[in-house]
Amino acid sequence: MNKLTIQGNWKELAGKLKQKFAELSDDDVLYQEGKEEELLGKLQAKLGKTKEEVEDIIDKL
Repeated sequence: MNKLTIQGNWKELAGKLKQKFAELSDDDVLYQEGKEEELLGKLQAKLGKTKEEVEDIIDKL
């Protein structure tokens, strides 16, 4: 996963994440430019996964 991937496709990826993980809310997948690490941290905490696992999930969507 890279910054360009997040910026360019995030709305689509966020929708897929919310479909796959029903516990995620709109706030959990809210993307703000320059705050990618914060977004990953929120996803890690909510899903109980490591940063690498979260990145892998996003890469496979």
